[in-house]
Amino acid sequence: MSLFRLDASILPGTSASAELADIVEARWSAAHPGEPVVRRHLGTDPLPADAWTQATIGQYTPESDRTPAHREALDLAASLAEELQAADAVLLAVPLYNFGVSQHFKTWADLVIAGAGPAAPVLKDTPTVLATVRGGGYGPGTPREGWDHSTPYLRRVLADMWQADLSVIERELTLAATTPAMEPLRDLAARLHSEALDTAHEVGQALATR
Repeated sequence: MSLFRLDASILPGTSASAELADIVEARWSAAHPGEPVVRRHLGTDPLPADAWTQATIGQYTPESDRTPAHREALDLAASLAEELQAADAVLLAVPLYNFGVSQHFKTWADLVIAGAGPAAPVLKDTPTVLATVRGGGYGPGTPREGWDHSTPYLRRVLADMWQADLSVIERELTLAATTPAMEPLRDLAARLHSEALDTAHEVGQALATR
C-alpha cells in the first residue's frame, strides 16, 4: 500500500490545507504502519512553468525533430502520471488563490494529462481525498457567491475526468483570524474550522480502512 500526498500551499508553515491533510495522513499511516507516503510539494518545489508547453509541442513534433527541452518535458509528464497512477490512495491539499486553482496545481495537472493522455482515468476507483480551503466566504447568499473557480475545477478533474473515488474536505474564512475587516466573522470561522477538523478525522479514518 502507498499514499501519494500532494501539497500546493505557498506558505507551508501556516498552511490551513496542510493542517487538514496532516490529520488524514496520520489516520492512514496509523492503519498502514511502515507503508510509504510519496510526497510532492508544489508550493515549495514547483514544476517548471514552461514544462507543459514543451511537452505539448513535443507530442506533436516528430521524434527526430524534438529538442532536448521537448524530451525532458515529456519525460517529466510521463513520470508524474506514473507516480500518480502507482498510488493506492491519494491525498491532495490545495488552497484557493485569487478565486482560482493554484497555478502550481494547474501546471501539475496539465502535465499529468500530457503524460497519461487527455481521456485517461488515471485515478479510476482510487480512494482520493481533497482538502481545500478558502480565505473568505463563497457560499450561497454571500457577496462572493460563485467566485470560487477552484473547487468546481478540482472536482471536475479528479472525479469526472480522472474518475477518482473522491472525498472533499472544505474550510472557509481561514483569513478571519488575521484580517481586521473580518472580525465579525471570527466566531463563524472558528466553528467552520472545528467542523473541518472533525471532517478530516472522519474522512481520514474512512481512507485508512479502505
